[in-house]
Amino acid sequence: MEKRWIRRADGDSRVVAELASALSVERSLACLLAQRGVCTYEGARAFFRPQLADLHDPFLMKDMDKAVARLEKAVDSGEKILIYGDYDVDGTTAVAIIYSFLNAHRTPVSYFIPERYRDGYGVAYRGIDHAVSEGATLIIALDCGIKAVDKVAYAKSKGVDFIICDHHLPGSAIPDAVAVLDPQRLDCAYPYKELSGCGVGYKLLQAYCRRRNIPDDTLTPLLDLVAVSIASDIVPITGENRVLAHYGLHRLNNNPRKGLQAIMRRSGLREQPVGIDDIVFRIGPRINAAGRMESGKTAVDLLTAETDKVADEVSDIVNDQNNDRKSVDRSITLEAISIIRQDAQLQAKKTIVLYNPEWLKGVVGIVASRLVEAFYRPAIVLTESDGLITGSARSIPGFDLYQAIESCAELLANYGGHMYAAGLTMKAENLEPFMSRFEEVAGRMLTPSMLIPQIEVDAEINFSEITPKFYRILKQFQPFGPGNMSPVFLTRRAYSNGNMRLVGNDSEHLRLDLIQENAPYQPLPAIAFHQAHFFDYLQGGNPIDVCYSISENVYRGCTTLQLRIKDIKKSMDV
Repeated sequence: MEKRWIRRADGDSRVVAELASALSVERSLACLLAQRGVCTYEGARAFFRPQLADLHDPFLMKDMDKAVARLEKAVDSGEKILIYGDYDVDGTTAVAIIYSFLNAHRTPVSYFIPERYRDGYGVAYRGIDHAVSEGATLIIALDCGIKAVDKVAYAKSKGVDFIICDHHLPGSAIPDAVAVLDPQRLDCAYPYKELSGCGVGYKLLQAYCRRRNIPDDTLTPLLDLVAVSIASDIVPITGENRVLAHYGLHRLNNNPRKGLQAIMRRSGLREQPVGIDDIVFRIGPRINAAGRMESGKTAVDLLTAETDKVADEVSDIVNDQNNDRKSVDRSITLEAISIIRQDAQLQAKKTIVLYNPEWLKGVVGIVASRLVEAFYRPAIVLTESDGLITGSARSIPGFDLYQAIESCAELLANYGGHMYAAGLTMKAENLEPFMSRFEEVAGRMLTPSMLIPQIEVDAEINFSEITPKFYRILKQFQPFGPGNMSPVFLTRRAYSNGNMRLVGNDSEHLRLDLIQENAPYQPLPAIAFHQAHFFDYLQGGNPIDVCYSISENVYRGCTTLQLRIKDIKKSMDV
């Protein structure tokens, strides 16, 4: 699929020059900082050296004082507290941090995770009834609850209070809970809006510790969970999230909790430091698999395991569930792709909406993501659950998926999410009208250029600039993620030095060493996925323009720099 290369603006030339001088770095690195809103020496110091002291005062969040007061009352009077969270990674890590903290402080506490196939998304009546049967008088809801107006009223009628810790967009009404912590509330002045659900839970604990004069470092052991939530929920790694992810990764690499340590072993993460990508592609999917295939409670059991034996036993279960999940989602994805490729009408549409009542509810979000990758269009994959049609949606850059779905609200029983990912439920009779309406709404919002995959290039450099000092500074831009992606570089007129081969099960990838014309001979190892069709062209000594990110490759204890090529064009084509 042809891709557009879009060169990002360098920023103010004066600012870039001053940064380069003050920091004694290459101009290209100063440009990267300016693109990220870092425009002063002090800003660069804060960016490169994030500090927990830079976190905002948690009491700036609306209702935080009420939440802490109610939690103090429950702890002091020995009330039973039920921790309630969503079944995905963000929800289960959030439940794990609150449970771990309160349990360590000898508070009567238990947790409840709804079952995807029995309870659906968000707060469920069954969870409230479970709290009542256990004698719990306070529920702390995490990563859900912002739209649970009726459920909170029901709990209140049963003598159960709610503290809601959410990060999703509110509906037209805020639940009548004791406290509703959500930086996305329009009436909340909290300075940072992009916390994960687990991050909001962390802020509640931070506020509680300050009120009770508990040392800040008491929360340090919880930061590995916060980092896992930030990476897995794909929230921006900026501001507070960057600080929390930085220290959470340090914890994950040096002293992770037993459950995460066990799942890291199952993921093959041994040789090199664990980064955001490792969480996204190896750790997160395994934790998520529990809620997708059976029960998210298994994930919390893993994340709160106190012995190596229990951690190993539960991680084996979670790993097996992930293998089952991969098999199921691969099968459904192939079926979905086949449906689209055999239907000219579906191929002509600007959106993809597919429904099959037999598809597994727990993997439709993954399948939607795969369809976006394959066809580069917003995708919704639906199945049947409890007599309703339900599913997940995924978007492409620049298209506000939540807004498009919200425009179809009268056809939906429930929906939620954000710009790039959402969930929705509807009655069967509304399926066809929804498909038509969504295509119509999206058709007005999507421009032709939005339907062409694009690669944003941060800077154009020569290979000679990629020195040990250059990469040492570039590493300090980590952790990478939304809002601070791994920089993409463009280099023109590069050649293979002759050391080149095809790799992969179907020889679909290129592994090669690249050199640049009119530059010192400096072969750089590179891997180009799905670019095998350039083999003969490069073998003929022809030049290419490449855009790529720079990473480290660890093999048998040896670490080398490697270009991860994102796209290749013949030099005369650019």
